[in-house]
Amino acid sequence: MKLYAIIVAGGSGKRMGAEIPKQYLELAGKPVLMHTIERFKAFNDSIEIIAVLPENQLRYWNELQSKYSFNIIHTLVKGGKARFFSVRNGLKFVDVPGLVAIHDGVRPFVSTDTIKRCFETAEKLGNAIPVISPGDSLRMITDHGSMPVNRLHVKQVQTPQVFMADLIKKAYLQDYLPEFTDDATVLEKIGEKINLVEGNRENIKITNPEDLFIAQTLYSIMP
Repeated sequence: MKLYAIIVAGGSGKRMGAEIPKQYLELAGKPVLMHTIERFKAFNDSIEIIAVLPENQLRYWNELQSKYSFNIIHTLVKGGKARFFSVRNGLKFVDVPGLVAIHDGVRPFVSTDTIKRCFETAEKLGNAIPVISPGDSLRMITDHGSMPVNRLHVKQVQTPQVFMADLIKKAYLQDYLPEFTDDATVLEKIGEKINLVEGNRENIKITNPEDLFIAQTLYSIMP
């Protein structure tokens, strides 16, 4: 079955406080997004990669590829006004039958084992999303104050989220809703059960300046 990875990189860099979007910040000698793409090629050299970027960043990305001699072949797709529409644009380049991973461009530390678990489970059950257990105590805010939450009943959701191509393409025919916070919620809306697999704790999303510091440390200790 053909494998795809849609890598969505639509950040503007506002929360990072940087002059350039976070996906292009340099990490260990090259932009974060290049590290992310390399993770999927390390998992499977024949996987077809689709990178979805804001239209006003496409030329800049091409310049970066030349500057860093980055030669991993991928399809470059124009993003939309929100992540939902960017993923929908990327899915237009996915054929059926197939399996497609949808991943955040600023998660460069996803392990090949996590990617493998997601693809294998999705092939058997139709979909799979990686999760980890929270390490901190949790409280929920209510109208009457706050109350503790049992950590055993809560998971932190990561990407890549992997789906049978026909299922996720069908799900993305829906109209956009604000509660579509990730791809799993889009699929769940059409009645599909979501399957959880173990993620890896290093699979952080680089969003804030402290995340970049953590990423630099992780890069120095990870294989």
